[in-house]
Amino acid sequence: MLRKVCLAIVVVTFAVPALWAQTADEIIAKNIQARGGMDKLKSVQSVKSTATMAMGPGMEAPGLLIQKRPQLARLEFTVQGLTAVQAYDGNSAWQIMPFMGKKDPEVMSADETKEMEEMADIDGPLVDYKSKGHQVELLGKEKIEGTDAYKLKLTLKNGDVQTIYIDADSFLEIKEETKRTVRGSEQVFESAIGDYKEVNGIVFPFAIESGVKGGQEKQKLTIEKIELNVPTDDSIFKMPAAAPAPKTDAPKN
Repeated sequence: MLRKVCLAIVVVTFAVPALWAQTADEIIAKNIQARGGMDKLKSVQSVKSTATMAMGPGMEAPGLLIQKRPQLARLEFTVQGLTAVQAYDGNSAWQIMPFMGKKDPEVMSADETKEMEEMADIDGPLVDYKSKGHQVELLGKEKIEGTDAYKLKLTLKNGDVQTIYIDADSFLEIKEETKRTVRGSEQVFESAIGDYKEVNGIVFPFAIESGVKGGQEKQKLTIEKIELNVPTDDSIFKMPAAAPAPKTDAPKN
């Protein structure tokens, strides 16, 4: 009889953790709920974010990001009085980078286009990840600056790999690592995410600090305002034609 009781205790001891275990899909479902719920997220047709990027001592770049369904994005930021534009029209990405001596629009590289395509995903990659062609794997739990977090490996359809850390209590994202190819070499970028605030029933992060993993230089993005469902014309996402060359007077005979 005693042996049966001991055996029952052992079985229960091993069974309870299995009952408590979370799956990747359960964690994602709780993340979506913590952000406001699927219905709220899907009701948003456009997001307009006004922010400032601190790029170093005494250097700030005010910026504006507009995202619109189904998959459109336009980013503007100003550095030393010159405004750059990067945009994705649902198929291709383009940019105008005046502080690099390029005042005409040009098509972005394949690696840069992948970044813009990801930026244009208004819901984020975890929402409807299967229908988007992504894959998610739960890698367990880790402590991020003393906070228990679920660690999700997200393999995007385009081949990029992200590691997303979700707070085990709030189920909001607190850190992200992304492998990217920059000028032919693979680098890992990390972002610390926080200062969550509610906008029209949806929770958004208002502070993001990013940089190369292990590097000392970090860029801090402070979001000042988020506006939802602002009417936006699709034309702003399309690459404009290059400015015509200035006319020169014909030589006199």
